Amino acid sequence: MSSITDRRAAFRAILGGSACIHPASVYDPMSARIAEDLGFELGMFAGSTASLTILGAPDLITITLTEFAEQCRRICRAVKRLPVLVDADHGYGNALNAMRTVEEVETAGIAGMTLEDTLLPRPFGDGRLTLISLEEGLGKVKAALAARDDPAFSIVARTGAVSVTGLADAVERTRAYTATGADALFYTGISSAAELDAIAAVATKPIILGGAEGPELSDRTYLAARGVRIALQGHQPIQAAQRAVFETMQALREGTPPKQLQGMPQGELMARATRGADYKRWTKDFLGGG
Repeated sequence: MSSITDRRAAFRAILGGSACIHPASVYDPMSARIAEDLGFELGMFAGSTASLTILGAPDLITITLTEFAEQCRRICRAVKRLPVLVDADHGYGNALNAMRTVEEVETAGIAGMTLEDTLLPRPFGDGRLTLISLEEGLGKVKAALAARDDPAFSIVARTGAVSVTGLADAVERTRAYTATGADALFYTGISSAAELDAIAAVATKPIILGGAEGPELSDRTYLAARGVRIALQGHQPIQAAQRAVFETMQALREGTPPKQLQGMPQGELMARATRGADYKRWTKDFLGGG
């Protein structure tokens, strides 16, 4: 079996398990390798970090599917064990565009993708967050399921209905998306145990939470008991990386000698993240040198 097959099986094992895990927020090959080396069960490549990495821009859906899929490919090429879930936003268009998104992301080696029912990109107007109709959302999820070539590739229906249109609509969308055959359900905007309890009461698919806060919603034992299998914690690594770059460049600009810089990687971190030992061995085996 290929490592992609293994990684998709590993992701499905998370969804089918009984525990709730926190994924690593990854955004490029080295961050994914570091997450893999640290033993994370899953990497999460979000739309916001994709926009930051590819364009250095806020999350306004200004990247293209091609750019997104290429970054997915780079990340998946760099790891051998870490399954990666991606936020494919609105599928980059209508239901037919969502089918194309599935084809590109699946081919890139991703283990699963989320597809949301937010109206994106932002339309002309007052800027309030709105959702597409349930009928259109169902069409997108069904199209995505029809487009996948590998049945092990997971399609996750995502909604922000709890905070946008209310809990009753979120419950209705939960029932409807479950009936499509989606492999899991992703929720943003849940802010209380009562809201999660109401969703969990009707959800028969594994739940993924994005950005939930509060004491109860941080308790993985409680979350697992409500069917939550993955709970995002945010995307701090890319933010920390930008701070490190800024502070290093600032210090150099202000005259700090390179050998006196603070916060540089210790030990073998860079060699491990770049798989230096592998390249050294390959150089010896295939180029005849040390």
